[in-house]
Amino acid sequence: MIAVLGIDVAKDSLAVALLGPSTPRKRTFANTPAGHQELLGWLSKQHLSEIHVCLEATGSYADAIAEALYDAHYPVSVVNPARIAAYAKSRLSRNKTDQADAVLIAQFAQSEQPARWTPPAPELRELRALVRHLDALLAQRQAERNRQAAGPHPTAVASALEAHLSFLDQQIATVQQAISEHIDQHPDLKRDRELLTSINGIGERTATRLLAESGDRQRFADARAWAAYAGLTPRQHHSGKSVHARTRLSKIGNAALRAALYFPAMVAKKHNPVIRAFCERLAARGLAPKAVIGAAMRKLLHLAYGVLKSGQPFDPARALQDSARQA
Repeated sequence: MIAVLGIDVAKDSLAVALLGPSTPRKRTFANTPAGHQELLGWLSKQHLSEIHVCLEATGSYADAIAEALYDAHYPVSVVNPARIAAYAKSRLSRNKTDQADAVLIAQFAQSEQPARWTPPAPELRELRALVRHLDALLAQRQAERNRQAAGPHPTAVASALEAHLSFLDQQIATVQQAISEHIDQHPDLKRDRELLTSINGIGERTATRLLAESGDRQRFADARAWAAYAGLTPRQHHSGKSVHARTRLSKIGNAALRAALYFPAMVAKKHNPVIRAFCERLAARGLAPKAVIGAAMRKLLHLAYGVLKSGQPFDPARALQDSARQA
């Protein structure tokens, strides 16, 4: 019997439950580099031939511990939280504590045998870290701008806000430069960014986010799989003859990747001939405006997949012909 370690990841802590030949063993570790090393040391003392680790995909909180475990040669599965939630409902789970969740995740791994996870290449890891840091800085700057606009403020507060905004501007410029230099130093990333920016509606910022948040795209069998990873596949709700709820995006996927496509889809709807024609057809069928934008986001990601797979820049004329044949 292979032992399974379930990890409930929080910002500051890791609740773990080890299911093996004996009763579950539970511990809590700090979600810090020192805590990760303590967890690895604890696992090495369990004297088990193999331990399969399972945790939820919770963005930056989970990335570091997943990579630490992978580097220590433990098989790791990083699963969509929605799968764990569905599993909990199927078992009628009533307890909601960190330790109970860790046990549930371990039980899910025992039952479902989720696929093993491979971390992105080092250059993609660094790009992702830089992009997420940039996003955090941009959010801070917007928050300070909102505070500034909500004035008037006392002179001391106004000066402090101005100084902080100036500092954030400098930091943002520094990180943007670091991102640009990082991509230029890696020919594959540079090529992929150029291919993505050949698509009307995708600028350098969006291209960079697509590369950072998608990781190794070789794991996506096709464009639909990439769209599903982004949570851009439609979710239908039909039951019998009377229940026909409006089709919506599943939103079960990478929220950062999905968010990166919203405004580019709005631009592409006007300036990309393929997306524009696609949206016009959907609107003519009576699709709601929000649903049209969601479909445009998905279509834009399909176009991105196409140029990356072919290695050829976006050709609107050819894409229009292909789209017409598929319509």
